[in-house]
Amino acid sequence: IYFFVKQGGAGGKKVVVEPHRHPGVFIARSKDDDMLLTKNMVVGESVYGEKRISVDGENQEKIEYRVWNPFRSKLGAAILSGVDNIHMPPGTKVLYLGAASGTTVSHVSDIVGPEGLVYAVEFSHRSGRDLLNVAKKRTNIIPIIEDARHPHKYRMLIGMVDTIFADVAQPDQARIVALNAHHFLKNGGNFVISIKASCIDSTASPEAVFAGEVKKLQSEKLKPKEQLTLEPYERDHAIVVGNYRPVGKSKSKEDNDKKESMED
Repeated sequence: IYFFVKQGGAGGKKVVVEPHRHPGVFIARSKDDDMLLTKNMVVGESVYGEKRISVDGENQEKIEYRVWNPFRSKLGAAILSGVDNIHMPPGTKVLYLGAASGTTVSHVSDIVGPEGLVYAVEFSHRSGRDLLNVAKKRTNIIPIIEDARHPHKYRMLIGMVDTIFADVAQPDQARIVALNAHHFLKNGGNFVISIKASCIDSTASPEAVFAGEVKKLQSEKLKPKEQLTLEPYERDHAIVVGNYRPVGKSKSKEDNDKKESMED
């Protein structure tokens, strides 16, 4: 089916909008290029000056998509780099650490949709102001202006989540993710982490840094399943995807019960 891009008064150019293999993500194909899209939850609003593609759906309702710039979003870059799974289908509850001003958070909000939730944690009050403005119009974003190193400070605001996404660019990033996973990530839940090598150790090779971070995650019951670099969108960045405590809940409970009875 052909849809048209709205381009000011210049008329539309022909594009085809297709669902991406990641649920909630779309691709616009045109003669010139392909663009990553999410379906705009707040029709008529851009978040960071991004282009919008308007489509007449069934019953004359307007469907609007937002162009997702992979050079401004690690998650967008990961999708275009071929990541196997981002673990954020519609309805997912996501804890987003390092939300910044809400650029990628807004796309995650589109992806998980009105049935999903994005708990967006950001420490910087300056970025936090922008994040709060994004959240005002998006009912599925819960902004939390706090230090992700101290999850106990916001534990009353967050229920259990399905997926943690982290882009905190801190030397102790693995520990930050682990602390939040232990507090909020359900057993068998998933994580997606963006690692910037120079933030961890600027003297070691990026490959060595990524390997070291994977080891730290493994020691915290975070089991990496996939790793990929983000060139050409970001230099010396990797995305690591995996799952948390893949052991079934009932089995781990039995083990705990046994342990307690032995201690008694």
